[in-house]
Amino acid sequence: MVIATKFGFRIDPGKPAAEAIKGVDGRPENAKTVAEASLKRLGTDVIDLYYQHRVDPAVPIEETVGAMAELVKEGKVRAIGLSEASAATIRRAHAVHPIAAIQSEYSLWSRDPEQEVLDTCRELGIGFVPYSPLGRGMLTGTIRKVEDLAADDFRRSLPRFQEENFEANAALVATLERLAMERGVTAAQLALAWVVNQGEDIVPIPGARRIEHLEQNVAAAGIVLTGSERAELGEALSPTLVAGNRYTDASR
Repeated sequence: MVIATKFGFRIDPGKPAAEAIKGVDGRPENAKTVAEASLKRLGTDVIDLYYQHRVDPAVPIEETVGAMAELVKEGKVRAIGLSEASAATIRRAHAVHPIAAIQSEYSLWSRDPEQEVLDTCRELGIGFVPYSPLGRGMLTGTIRKVEDLAADDFRRSLPRFQEENFEANAALVATLERLAMERGVTAAQLALAWVVNQGEDIVPIPGARRIEHLEQNVAAAGIVLTGSERAELGEALSPTLVAGNRYTDASR
């Protein structure tokens, strides 16, 4: 078992979860305070992997990573990582202390890391951890209409789940479902297999609320895709065909 946790937001504990985040906070003192609180809540002496959740533009990454490196020296953290960091930031951070992992959104319909980040990680020997490898659930084929999402579901605020974009994106998922059926697997398994097959240095973290979904996700790791199969999937769900951005400007 690997214990991974994050820091990096200013949080108002007096607010509901949906309203609690008040911005990013990459200050060294916050990195240490949150680590201590996490150790206490988790009931452990050490965190295996400690991420900065989002890079704070107001704090030099060297200062943030310097504080994280001190936690490693103190034996409270074994390895450190960053989330949604640019290639340039990764290089600066890695020069201060080895970065073990980069976590960014990556899936059939979100491939921004392919522009620079993946190559940078491979050059520096950093593992890559895709979050939302199933497109926030859309690539599972189980979300048939916007109304399938709860009224307070965060995804309703995302451009790709807006009415004007949802129908076009659902058509792409239908293609994924057809290809999955031909392969004898679920749409979710095929989408996850595409991510896993991008390289041995890629370890996706799909969410699962049910044991059956967890078991299906694990089985997807054993699906081997040929180069032509990866290319076919990549073209069928090319990001150029996806309607809407990942986030609104306000929620980036």
